[in-house]
Amino acid sequence: MRLFAGCQFMSLALLTVLSSTGFAEWPGWMGVGRDNRPTDLTLPSDFQAVPPAVLWKAPAAGGYAGPAVQGGNVYLADYQTSADSTVPNFERKKITGRERVRCLDAQSGEEKWSHAYPVSYSISYPAGPRCTPIVDGDRVYTLGAEGELICFQASDGEIKWSKNLPREYSTKPALWGYASHPLIDGEKLICVVGGTGSHLVAFNKRTGEELWRQGTASEQGYVPPTIIQAGGVRQLIIANPDAVSSLDPESGKPYWSTPYQATNGSIIMSPVTAQIDGKTYLYVAGYSNKNLLLELDDRKPAATVVWQDINKHALSPVNVQPIVDGKMLYGFDQNGALMGVELPSGDRQWQTGQPIAERPLRSATAFILAPKGDDRYLMFTELGDLVIARLTTEGYEEIDRTNVIEPTSVAFGRRVVWSAPAVDQGRLFIRNDNEVICLQVSPKSL
Repeated sequence: MRLFAGCQFMSLALLTVLSSTGFAEWPGWMGVGRDNRPTDLTLPSDFQAVPPAVLWKAPAAGGYAGPAVQGGNVYLADYQTSADSTVPNFERKKITGRERVRCLDAQSGEEKWSHAYPVSYSISYPAGPRCTPIVDGDRVYTLGAEGELICFQASDGEIKWSKNLPREYSTKPALWGYASHPLIDGEKLICVVGGTGSHLVAFNKRTGEELWRQGTASEQGYVPPTIIQAGGVRQLIIANPDAVSSLDPESGKPYWSTPYQATNGSIIMSPVTAQIDGKTYLYVAGYSNKNLLLELDDRKPAATVVWQDINKHALSPVNVQPIVDGKMLYGFDQNGALMGVELPSGDRQWQTGQPIAERPLRSATAFILAPKGDDRYLMFTELGDLVIARLTTEGYEEIDRTNVIEPTSVAFGRRVVWSAPAVDQGRLFIRNDNEVICLQVSPKSL
């Protein structure tokens, strides 16, 4: 996604996080496994039978960063400004304001603590932060749109350490700002930074000390770092506008790299993997119909190109992370169509403008969640709708939808909400530029 895996993909750094009630929480971007597969969300048969109930609402300011939920708290990053943040795509705009990090009570929405700091934006889509906070034990990590990296004490918001990445690494924010969600891996916090020799940097998550740095790229890109298990080792997968690469997560040492030429520096999705007929495939794609499928060696860390940059082939995501189900890859193409793509062929099996409109809208956005144990998907659309649907090899089948929040941002001349939801104990936490709301989605009897 500009502002910002399937069943075979799992971030090994976040295998299991359980609350005291035994439910999985949502400690960062895309949840515990960074895979948008909640284990504690039971969908109703439809929204007519069980309408989502608003448990609470709390005021919020601008931003694209989704909420994080952990330990009975909701963590949210936003941007307070009186300036108009509307700006055409691919154009930067300078505005002044304050980025803010807040901790709210997950049961009531009451604010527990807040920290704000002045930031001048010089990026496109300057509504607010892009990166979801990351909660790890007693710490919360946030990355602002202009590169302010902060480690807070989760209980009271005390700052443990902070870094201004552009200043410390002699770089500048990409066109759409810092939007690559950092990754917790053991004692490391791994971030896309930018600059010469420091495209990717691993910090000691407790102290902020640099552990290693690696790589130089023509631009930062927006791809979150991802850890997979392949070739008998843990591999840190990272993509930038010049290449898709694998590193040793402990040292940053390169394993392999494949050239990738991003258009306008726009490579955004986190690479996804799929296990098909005993082979492991890795897929990544981006703006201007770029696409790349790699086959990963099962004996050593190595990759072979299966196909690359085939016109009208597979899908090229922009705002929405795609998801893998068996041999099928589901996601939104840059043209706004929701597609079902077969792997490893990359053939498009179907496409539709739904769940947004009858005909595809440019950069249409609906965040896709796949609740465990259900053959249906839950989508949160840019219209502010929740949609229950089936995605199969045959196509898109909508079961029901309901509107839950108003779109407040502007993109391509239409009102949108481009912020991913969080899930915890059958509840959804959703925000726009005015408020954050808590919805009971799972039937309470469950």
